[in-house]
Formats: sequence, structure tokens, C-alpha cells
Amino acid sequence: MSEEQRAKIVLQTLNKIYPKTPIPLKHRNIFTLLVSVLLSAQCTDVNVNNVTKNIYPKYNKPEHFVKLGRKKIEKLIRSIGIFRIKAKSVYNLSKTLVEKYNGKVPKTFEQLEELPGVGHKTASVVMSQGFGYAAFPVDTHIHRLAQRWGLTNGKNVVQTEEDLKRLFPKKYWNKLHLQIIYYGREYCKARECYGLSCKICTTCYPNRKKPLITKKA
Repeated sequence: MSEEQRAKIVLQTLNKIYPKTPIPLKHRNIFTLLVSVLLSAQCTDVNVNNVTKNIYPKYNKPEHFVKLGRKKIEKLIRSIGIFRIKAKSVYNLSKTLVEKYNGKVPKTFEQLEELPGVGHKTASVVMSQGFGYAAFPVDTHIHRLAQRWGLTNGKNVVQTEEDLKRLFPKKYWNKLHLQIIYYGREYCKARECYGLSCKICTTCYPNRKKPLITKKA
């Protein structure tokens, strides 16, 4: 079976199971989406949503977080992993947006990736989910699944992003990114499927007998 055939199976399966793909991170505007994506590093979306539901009704603009200051931001997000580093990023990010962009989130990859604490993956999520720009954010989760499904050789997330963009039409990227995340959480879990039990794995690799060891991102 070729890469293209496997990609077709993935697309058909995911469209059938997830015809709609709500954004998992709760947010009020593009700025709060950016903050939530930043907070979600090494942390579940559920945990981030539980914390931000008490923050965003009151604080939802860069100016609010600048006024709060780093220490108060730390207190607000204390239950999230590596909260001190994230509080510093949220504060510096907010400060940059106020000083450089008049409190608005910029609309280009280059400008987003220059912001404190914002890497390519975070910028891709904001461009995709916030601005509707065609992007394919790849985290370790998607990287692992793409290897299991034979869509990439798994060298790194950069290579995986290039491979997925090559295999799938641009019009599907934004939705597909979310569909893969949902499917991974429900059916192709890291410590349950091992490339042997979910529908996509068994359809793409019916003769696979041994657990697939994926390469780290």
C-alpha cells in the first residue's frame, strides 16, 4: 500500500468519525486562544480549560495581563505545569503585543514566531484556528500517529509537517489537524494501540504483528 493510499484511508476514516471539529481549547478571542495554546505545552487541554475558565471572564486582553504582572499571573495559572516559565512568557508576550502591535495579535507566521514563548507549532495553531489560514500544526501527538500510519519516516516534527502537507490537499489541513488529535485521544492512544488495534492502523497495516516503536519528535 502506498503513502497516498494510506492517506486516503486516514482522510475517509476521520471524516466519517469526526464530521465536525470544535476547537478543544476554550477561548474568547484570538489573544486568549494564543495564551491557551502557550499554556497547553506539556499539559492537557482539559487542565488548561479548567484554569482559564476562571481567568478569561476578567482578563482577556494583553493590557490586562501587563497590568497583572508576572507574579499574579503565576498565581492564576499555578496548577498548570511549568507555570513560572509560562507566566513569564504570557507577561512578556502581552507586553510585546501592547508595545509593538497596539494590543492586537499579528497575522503572520514570522511575527507570531518572534513573540516571547511562541514557537512554530503555537503560531500554526493560531494561524489555523484563529485566523483560518491553512496550516498543519504538528505536535508530538500528531508526529507519533503519522509514523504509525506510514505517512512519514518520523525524523522530526518539521519533516512530519512537510510530509503531511504533501499528502493531503491544503483545504483539509485545518480540520485534519484536529481530527487526528481527537482520533489519537480516543482510538490510537500511545499506550494502548501501539499501531496494532485501531481501525486506521489495522487497515493501513493488516499484517503488522509487533508493536511499532515511534521515533521521538
